[in-house]
Amino acid sequence: MHQPDILCLQETKVQDAEFPKDSFSGTGCHVHFRGMKAYNGVAIVSRKEPDRVSYGMGDVPETAPGGKSYADADETRFCHARFGSLHLINTYVPQGYQIDDPKYAYKLEWFRRLRQYFTTHFRPDENVLWCGDLNVAPRPMDVHSPEKHLEHVCYHEAARKAYAETVAWGFEDVFVRLHPNETQFTFFDYRKFPPPDKKGRWLTALETNKGWRIDHILATAPVAAACRQAEVDLAPRRAAQASDHAILWADFAIS
Repeated sequence: MHQPDILCLQETKVQDAEFPKDSFSGTGCHVHFRGMKAYNGVAIVSRKEPDRVSYGMGDVPETAPGGKSYADADETRFCHARFGSLHLINTYVPQGYQIDDPKYAYKLEWFRRLRQYFTTHFRPDENVLWCGDLNVAPRPMDVHSPEKHLEHVCYHEAARKAYAETVAWGFEDVFVRLHPNETQFTFFDYRKFPPPDKKGRWLTALETNKGWRIDHILATAPVAAACRQAEVDLAPRRAAQASDHAILWADFAIS
């Protein structure tokens, strides 16, 4: 069983008053969260109390494409916690809906704003971890049947470019660092796929390994060099009524 020092959650889909913080009572953990009804939501659970926690990137325009206000949603997608010299950024990047929809333009802009946040607040030689559901499969091997998903908002060329430009600020994918040639997915939706098995049952995306690697842990050079292990745990995804995401975890030799 995992016993992490820090646990990052995304897409909690619950208002703050209804967040299940009592579930962590007696564990000695500290819980920080920001959510909204039915959508978004980020949380950080840690054994050590963070020195500082903030939400949102602080530069949200009054309206996003389509005239909708994204101020509240932005705070439920972005959390920055500082633990001594370590800065942890927990994000739930917009999915984008469809490439011809204003929500996709907002997703691309969100990556641009995120890179600007990194530029404004940090240097690449500082200890920074960026993790979460980033809603981008960066490489062909990070999505099943990539040739069928060229127009998907999580694999479209513009999304991959926006992601790559943000990563290029000074981050390294620690899973890829340790497993450069391994195909491992972190997301499996609940659709079922033909053909049926011998019992006439269509198999799930998890059973057929038709997934996406859209959850990532990225680190600046000094933190990436301290990464001893990075793995995907599929066991929780196999549980009844599980999240459609698996657990991505990493171990770092940092104090």
